[in-house]
Amino acid sequence: MEGIRNLRKGRSGAPEINMAPLLDMVFILLIFFLVTTSFVKEAGVDVERPVAKSAETKAATNMVIGIDKDGGVYMQGKRVDVRSVRPRMKQYVMETPKGSVVIAADKQSTTNTLIQVLDGCRLAGVKNISIAARKPKS
Repeated sequence: MEGIRNLRKGRSGAPEINMAPLLDMVFILLIFFLVTTSFVKEAGVDVERPVAKSAETKAATNMVIGIDKDGGVYMQGKRVDVRSVRPRMKQYVMETPKGSVVIAADKQSTTNTLIQVLDGCRLAGVKNISIAARKPKS
């Protein structure tokens, strides 16, 4: 019994906190958030959007397709042929079934290109399609 008392008296200093489990938990949370975050696939081209008084801000967008003033179509930063929009959108729908698409067409682009891109998206099975516009300056 005397030996146990001596052991207790022999301990000195403050209690220690083991940080390893905390660091493990932080890394697990970081990996979880990286895996579950949906990233927006940008068009990769600057367009001058037309003005619309009824324009609304869209909360969640997964894919942006850009159409420049010369009629070039851009997806994920690369110029693509307008005929390849449908197969690319089929692949996108398979990867992201509930994803949304925003078509950002320059105000000087032709309506024909916009309709071809819109048609390609619809025929590929995209359900949530919007056309980008900006609100007028007050």
